Amino acid sequence: MHSKAHDRHNLGSAGWLRASVLGANDGIVSTSSLLLGLAAAHSSHGTLLLSGTAALVAGAMSMAAGEYVSVHSQADTENAALAQERAELRDDFSGERHELAEIYTRRGIDADLARKVADQLMAHDALGSHARDELGISPASRARPLQAAIASAASFSIGAALPVGVVALAPAPYLIAAIAVACLACLLILGGWSAKVGGANVRVGALRVAFWSALAMAVTTAVGAAVGRL
Repeated sequence: MHSKAHDRHNLGSAGWLRASVLGANDGIVSTSSLLLGLAAAHSSHGTLLLSGTAALVAGAMSMAAGEYVSVHSQADTENAALAQERAELRDDFSGERHELAEIYTRRGIDADLARKVADQLMAHDALGSHARDELGISPASRARPLQAAIASAASFSIGAALPVGVVALAPAPYLIAAIAVACLACLLILGGWSAKVGGANVRVGALRVAFWSALAMAVTTAVGAAVGRL
């Protein structure tokens, strides 16, 4: 018999992990790409620091607002569905019990057992049973707008602080290389970590994040260099 530790799944962390990883990834990629483009256009050190700081603040606020609005819309949809289900339970409790039993029957449970399960679950928590098995809503998966907004803003700020910090510390002749190397190294770690937490292939996750991020940085640097020649 194998240990129960091997039976743990990571789906419960999917919500906060998505918001945090996307925020940090966007913070690193968008801010580093902006700074690389400006550096390639021969902008001054002061301009780079100011632009990077502005990108950090504006990006964090944008991420927070966007995530809050998006997740709040999901929460509104969930609340409307729960309100409808609550009304249906109040108006036709026996019909809803039959509906729940049919759900279990379609999943392969014997009809008599399905009715017993539905009876016991609805006696314990009728709305919770229908929310979980009919609507697909559970406490772990409920939309939390404020939590998602804070996670996105904080992770974006942390990610964006990396290239801004490199600009503040790296010597001017090596600035472009320092930003690219530091950010890609962190993106490799971030991609690998998120894949590991999610139970996916660490190498594939790390390389996927690094490849597309490097492409974004390269394109922005090329555009900045071309504009700088005008």
